[in-house]
Amino acid sequence: MIILGLTGSIGMGKSTVAAMFVDEGVPVFDADAVVHQLQGPGGAVVAAIEAEFPDTTGAEGVNRTALGEAVLGNPQALARLEAIVHPAVADERESFLALYYDRPLVVLDVPLLFEAGGWKNVDKIAVVSAPPEIQRERVLARPGMTPERLAAILARQLPDSEKRARADFVIPTGGTLEETRAGVRALIACLYDPAGG
Repeated sequence: MIILGLTGSIGMGKSTVAAMFVDEGVPVFDADAVVHQLQGPGGAVVAAIEAEFPDTTGAEGVNRTALGEAVLGNPQALARLEAIVHPAVADERESFLALYYDRPLVVLDVPLLFEAGGWKNVDKIAVVSAPPEIQRERVLARPGMTPERLAAILARQLPDSEKRARADFVIPTGGTLEETRAGVRALIACLYDPAGG
């Protein structure tokens, strides 16, 4: 099995590319979706987060706004939160890999693959990338997004140029969806022959 780490900065089209891998029959582990599930109603980490950060959860699970206020700008608090969430995500990732152990290729979709050290858990790395002006346009079109918030998010992420330099593959997402899909198919073909297994 080849474990492909898929990452990219905000607004680069990573979710779109991950969906294209799924369309091609490649299992994808979506780290963000797993975190939402773990922190949602009845989620596995909700009680531990409430114990560490009182009044940040409720019937709907974690109140992301309240939790964000509790940890934002506080490295120690963020480290305590990560100590709760990261092991739970790692357990889910191991279950995913066990489930698809016989597949020739699986994708781990991890937004902070480089920043959080997830690159150590993969065989190859693919980075999705678009020109900065397209990235900015996409992100600022999101509800509630401001130039200041975008700047703060980008400050916490490894620069796109550095991600591309460290990647085994770069999937350009600044063109048409058809061009991006062709890039995904070419990458899969580089790693294994889908027809031959």
